[in-house]
Amino acid sequence: MSASPERRPLAGITVVSLEQAVAAPFAARQLGDLGARVIKVERPDGGDFARGYDKAVDGQSAYFVWLNRNKESLSLDLKQEAAREALHRLVERADVFIQNLAPGAVERLGFGAATLRAKHPRLVTCDISGYGATGPYAEKKAYDLLIQSESGVLSVTGTPDTPCKVGVSIADIATGMHAYSAILAALYRRERDGSGAHVEVPMFDCLVEWNSHPVYYTQYSGNAPRRSGPDHATIVPYGKFDCADGRSVMLGLQNEREWAVFCDRVLGMPELARDSRYDSNTKRTERRAEMMQVFQSVFSRITAAELVARLDAAGIANGRLNTPADVWAHPQLAARDRWREVGHPGGTMQAVLPPAAFDDFEAAMAPVPALAEHTDRILSELGYSAESIRSLHESRAA
Repeated sequence: MSASPERRPLAGITVVSLEQAVAAPFAARQLGDLGARVIKVERPDGGDFARGYDKAVDGQSAYFVWLNRNKESLSLDLKQEAAREALHRLVERADVFIQNLAPGAVERLGFGAATLRAKHPRLVTCDISGYGATGPYAEKKAYDLLIQSESGVLSVTGTPDTPCKVGVSIADIATGMHAYSAILAALYRRERDGSGAHVEVPMFDCLVEWNSHPVYYTQYSGNAPRRSGPDHATIVPYGKFDCADGRSVMLGLQNEREWAVFCDRVLGMPELARDSRYDSNTKRTERRAEMMQVFQSVFSRITAAELVARLDAAGIANGRLNTPADVWAHPQLAARDRWREVGHPGGTMQAVLPPAAFDDFEAAMAPVPALAEHTDRILSELGYSAESIRSLHESRAA
């Protein structure tokens, strides 16, 4: 497979991202993965606050190194006119402008979408926000956990007694994915008719979309889905099962044919498939507690590896309940050569390739930048003299 930069579909595209935290950086990084030049605009005094979330990766934030490879860091204090002028010069050369500042902040700085697109009609602008630019929640602050709650995701996640947040930043990730795909669509349309676009991607709308099944189910059935921990709320068996060695296996069935095979080849109880109390998923769900006792009477006597072997031999879908350490050492990732070395300000790390793999090029896996690492070079490209750059630094505008 060729890793040559010219084969990457976004080679030649320049993205300027006034970004912080997770959602916008994730969208921008994926554009960089496909070959775009991504210039990350950060505050000189600390930069993106995600740099300080932790120090897990050789002194760098695990969040930051995940979200910010393939980028150049330009430091600008946009409260200063000289810095805003530099950013205007940069946007003149850009194809995409992304921002996820606090509500109204980008407009006050003079970089609102309407202003930019009036000057640059081919520009694709993307505003990432909590709730959108209009409506009663437009000015409300929004963080991942709060959006999980407001969108109803917490109400369907957790145990019957306790709602739980999803363990990764699902609202931010969903928003970054929708922003990324919308920007790609806007660039594709621009290739056809030459026009730019403005895209608005609220975090709340993204998680409402992802939570649509429970919302529709509740509205039209009159019953909210119950929280069921690691188990499926309406399919039995489908969930977590503990084994004799203390490890757990997830398994699931999709139809009555699989139920018969499961009873015979996994449980060793072929007669169970013919038992009129359990011969449909509806009946098994109604008798969930007694079903679980039957399953555990078998699984508590075998190891997780033995259970997985039985399930695989029977063609029953399953997965191990892996920890992050298990995933790091996962044989499937190793066999498919999914890891690449990426540089970062503290050294190097192993990073997983993006999931979408093309057959004629490999995604870019360029280093994670130090704060302001590329400031002088970018300003020089914009026509600033060495003296002018020095003046910007002295005034702390850059």
